[in-house]
Amino acid sequence: MDAGDLRVFEAVARLGGMNRAAAELHTVQSNVTARIQQLEVELGSALFQRNNRGVLLTPAGRRLLPYAGRIASLIADAKRAVADDGNPKGPLVIGSLETTAGLRLPGVLADFAERYPEVDLELATGTTCELIESVLAHRLEGAFVCGPVHHPELDEQRMFREELVIVTARTVHRLDDILGRPEVKIIVFRAGCSYRQRLENLLTTRGVVATRVLQFATLEGILGCVGADVGLTLLPKAIVAMARDQGRIAVHEIAPADAWVDTVLIRRRDAYTSSALTAFLDLTRDRLPVQAAA
Repeated sequence: MDAGDLRVFEAVARLGGMNRAAAELHTVQSNVTARIQQLEVELGSALFQRNNRGVLLTPAGRRLLPYAGRIASLIADAKRAVADDGNPKGPLVIGSLETTAGLRLPGVLADFAERYPEVDLELATGTTCELIESVLAHRLEGAFVCGPVHHPELDEQRMFREELVIVTARTVHRLDDILGRPEVKIIVFRAGCSYRQRLENLLTTRGVVATRVLQFATLEGILGCVGADVGLTLLPKAIVAMARDQGRIAVHEIAPADAWVDTVLIRRRDAYTSSALTAFLDLTRDRLPVQAAA
C-alpha cells in the first residue's frame, strides 16, 4: 500500500464509482479497478460493495477513509512546505461568512492583491457549519466563522467583534409590535448559519416561536424581504447601517449579552501554514484590529 493506492481509493469513495474516479485521475477505469483490487488483497478486506449504480464503502472501507484523507493532506502539505521559500505565492483558498466578506474583507482583499501579486487568492463564502466542514476536509486553508467553535482539530483566533441587531421593516417602531403578531416569520441564510441559530434562540427565550422560516442565499435578498415587512432577521449592525440610513429598514438593539459575537479565523491544527496565509492574517490584523464589546 502506498500513497498512490490511497489516492485512488479516496477518489472512488468520494465519487462513488470507478469510472468517475478514473476521469478525475486522468486514467482508464481498468487501472482504477486493478489498484482497488490489489489494495483489497493486500489489506485482506473488501473496501467497496459493487452495485449497478456504482460502489459503496464497506465498514472496512469507512474505517480506512479518514487515514487516506490524512495521508493525502500530509503529502500535499509536505510539497507546499518544500516549495514555500517565505515569499507569499501560489494558491490560497480562504472561506468567509457572507456578512464578513461584504463588511470586513473588501479592503483587506484589495490591499493583499496589490502587495502579493504572486498569490492566487480565492474567497469562498458559506455558513459557519459549511465552512467548518470545508476546513476539516482540507478544502480551505482557513475560514472566518462565527465563534466560538471549540473543535479539537481546529485552532481558532478571534479576528473581529460584531454587534448584532434585529432588523425589521422601517414601519416597525417597537420590537414587541412584530413579536406580538400571530405569525412571526424570520428571514435568514440557509441552515447552518450561526446568526440564524442565535435569532431562533433569542426568540425562544422571549417565548416566541417562528411560524415560518424563509431562507435566502444573499444578504440583499434578506434585506429586501425584511424591508417589505415579510419578517425579521438578525445581522451585524455595521452591515445594515447603510440600509437603515437610506430608510429601507429599522434596527432594534438587543441586550449586550446577546448582541456581541466574535468572528474567528479557524484552521486545522495539523495543517501546514503557508507564507501566503501568514501574510494574509498579518494584513487583516493590521487593518482590522479587534474591537472590544461595549
